Amino acid sequence: MADVTTAFFLTTFAGISTGLGSLIAFLVPNLKFSWLSVLLGFAAGAMIYISFVELLAESVGAVGFFQANVAFFLGIFGMFLLDRIIEHIHMDTLHDGNTFSISENHNLRKTGLLTALGIAMHNFPEGMAVLFSSLSSTYLGFSVAIAIAIHNIPEGVAVSIPIYYASGSRKKAFAYSFFSGLTEPLGAGIGYFLLFRFLTPESLFLMLAAVGGVMVFICFDELLPIAIKYGNEHLTFLGVFSGMLVVALSLYFMY
Repeated sequence: MADVTTAFFLTTFAGISTGLGSLIAFLVPNLKFSWLSVLLGFAAGAMIYISFVELLAESVGAVGFFQANVAFFLGIFGMFLLDRIIEHIHMDTLHDGNTFSISENHNLRKTGLLTALGIAMHNFPEGMAVLFSSLSSTYLGFSVAIAIAIHNIPEGVAVSIPIYYASGSRKKAFAYSFFSGLTEPLGAGIGYFLLFRFLTPESLFLMLAAVGGVMVFICFDELLPIAIKYGNEHLTFLGVFSGMLVVALSLYFMY
């Protein structure tokens, strides 16, 4: 089992990448969604491959096919319920075809705040995903953290752009984006202090299977639809296959 300090470090790294997205939005002129499309596809490919080849497969080997798959689909269903509860705002109001548009809409601030709230709540279970993956294996936790960090970057863009154009403050836009990402290590902390004492080897593998379900839901409900909408399917699937290939090669060299 991996070091708890390392697990929290990886979770924090994944969370603060949301703030990196807000920096990119300001530092890169004419930021194109096609670039984000490839990144989102890469993250989705990596997460899907890890979920099935590592998380679910290892859980099946440890606790059995039925129990592992029940946990896997409970993870999917739990994220589905959370997704229905949260007002799910994507980047529709910020898109004009290829680049970010400057809107005078007075609802921009509200859009940014609601997006920040939604992302903060979605980051909560993601923090647990990185934590429990890291407790099982440092390498697995690192792989999950990288994949989630990549998909957090465009979320930071989605938070910071409307707040910046509504307030005119780069600092405020960055702060909202950065702090929405900090709910990731917060989720990991709550998961650790509430659940860690009850973890047995069997329950850890069941948790990993549920984490796999959570990540698969995020990929198919968020990452891939947004990637295709704001790029194109060829770029997206190039990113997906690249993400799968990178993870597959890394697993090959690890074993």
